[in-house]
Order: sequence, then structure tokens, then C-alpha cells
Amino acid sequence: MSVPGRRLIQCSLIGTALFTVVSIVEVIVQDWTRPVAVALDLGLFAIGCTLFLGAYAIAIGRSRTDEIGVASLYFLTNRVAPNPVRLRLLGALAVQCVVAVTAASVRPFTAAAFAVLVPMFGLGVNGVWAARHGTFGPRVRPAPASTDPDDDNDAPEPADMEQNAGHG
Repeated sequence: MSVPGRRLIQCSLIGTALFTVVSIVEVIVQDWTRPVAVALDLGLFAIGCTLFLGAYAIAIGRSRTDEIGVASLYFLTNRVAPNPVRLRLLGALAVQCVVAVTAASVRPFTAAAFAVLVPMFGLGVNGVWAARHGTFGPRVRPAPASTDPDDDNDAPEPADMEQNAGHG
């Protein structure tokens, strides 16, 4: 059985592994690795922003027929993705967050602080996966509003107002 969006999942895992290795080396060495780490962090951030907006555009198209929430789209809530997919994508995002915060905390005010931008990559990949392959419920249509001007259920009747005026 083939997993839908297998390439997206692989990209997320590869990007996360590369980011983790480069961040660890950057925190330890902190010399020649600065340009590499900054380039990777900014590159993953740019890719993540592009994917994030792309996912949003795809989701807008699907929202005509499917009920899509932001949390479901980017955090894969409400059983949008099968458990193996959710575990891989959310696991990659979690690793990105932990590595980013750790690297920026260990080496504050250095190039390692750019790491905090990288989790945008994980959010973007999650969003594209969910927008393309996620399972959402059917769109719920609200009941049509009444067009009768005399049908105002919320306003009290004048007789009710007179009766309640003395009982305050």
C-alpha cells in the first residue's frame, strides 16, 4: 500500500535531519559553519513560507466542498491524516522546534539564533500534505437567513417590554 504524499514526507524528514546535523555542528564548532547554518536556516524558512502559502491556496479551493480548519490544515488535527503520516510529519515539526530552541538557547546572539525560523518549514510541509491528501468532512452550509422584515425573533415585543417595566 502506497502512502499518499510520500515525497513530501521524505522531504520533511530529510530537511529535519539536515537541519539537526548542521545545527549541532554550528553550536559546537561555531566558526566556518556559520554561513552554512544561516543559509540552510533561511533556505528552509523560505521554502516553508512558500509551502505555507501554497497550502493555503490549495485549501481555499477545497473549502468549497470540504470543511477545512487552520489547525487541521497545519497541525493535522481531527484525523486529517492517517496515524503513520501524522507521526512522521508532526514528529519532524517537533524535532525542528526542539533543535531550534535548543540551538538558539545554547548560543544566543549568534548565527544559531536563525534556527528559530526553521519550524516554518515543517508547518508548510504539513499544510501542503493536508491540503492535497488530507481527509476533511463535508462543508457545513448555514441555514439561510430570513428575508421577512417582520420576522425579528431577538427583539422583545412592545407588550413584553411594558409588562417587564415594573419588575426590575
